[in-house]
Amino acid sequence: MPLSFKHLTSTKQLTREDMDAILKVALEMEKVRDSGGSDLLKDKVLASLFYEPSTRTRMSFESAMHRLGGRVVTAEGIQFSSLYKGETIEDTIAMASQYADIIVMRHPEQGSADKAASAALVPFINAGDGPGQHPTQGILDMVTIYKERGTLDGINITMVGDLKYGRTVHSLSFLLGLYNDITFTLVSPDELKMPEKVTSFYKEKGISFSETNKLEDGLQSDVLYMTRIQQERFADKSQYEKLKDSYVLQASHVKDKDITVMHPLPRVNEISTDVDALPNAAYFRQASNGVIARMALLAMLLGKA
Repeated sequence: MPLSFKHLTSTKQLTREDMDAILKVALEMEKVRDSGGSDLLKDKVLASLFYEPSTRTRMSFESAMHRLGGRVVTAEGIQFSSLYKGETIEDTIAMASQYADIIVMRHPEQGSADKAASAALVPFINAGDGPGQHPTQGILDMVTIYKERGTLDGINITMVGDLKYGRTVHSLSFLLGLYNDITFTLVSPDELKMPEKVTSFYKEKGISFSETNKLEDGLQSDVLYMTRIQQERFADKSQYEKLKDSYVLQASHVKDKDITVMHPLPRVNEISTDVDALPNAAYFRQASNGVIARMALLAMLLGKA
């Protein structure tokens, strides 16, 4: 089935039918990747525009395009771009639309993705707009939960850390809200609580959630989603220093528990390395799922899936 949108700026755009279709194609793309790739997008070019630092998202998008036989043109860093000279985001995207068949962009300004989509003449994907949304991370997280737990309904999930600025937990919340019997436990310092734009969504959907500042209150869930305290979101660095070590997950917290440990990465010190060897530590598998999820999106938005 075709997706209900041409440009992807927010997970709030997706219907359950969209998410189910992407999941199905992503699982097919896993087979394509593992068999050496394909030439499905051999005549297509991806414009990869990353104006904020990125490792996993950029590499997985570009890997996804290459694995489907496509090509990539890149722009990196605002200081090296026409944006630095004063060009608007809209003009940059209109220009990139002349060079590529699909555009992916990360930008530090919240709302930049909507500006870009308004000017895009080809499909556009938001790879993160400051503290706003990160829809493809949310999608790959859903793929991961399905692969690890076998379902997307009835999930009890604990989200830990920077819930105020953490665009990954915002995006994932909106996607999980498409499914049945979802329960959230939100663990954060008072200064970094989940914002009202997300909690009001829970209330609107009748989704059960609780808020606490104790990690131990969230260890009985199906999924434990850790996040880092993001230094780059703090204007006051002393506030960051105060909060940066709020939660550190140890192997003793989750060993022998039926709980899937996830993290969007990069981590700093919020997950001890002694967790890495546990079978329920899914964060590196989660990163791998980014490639197949983005392969699915590229193919579907270009009408090739």
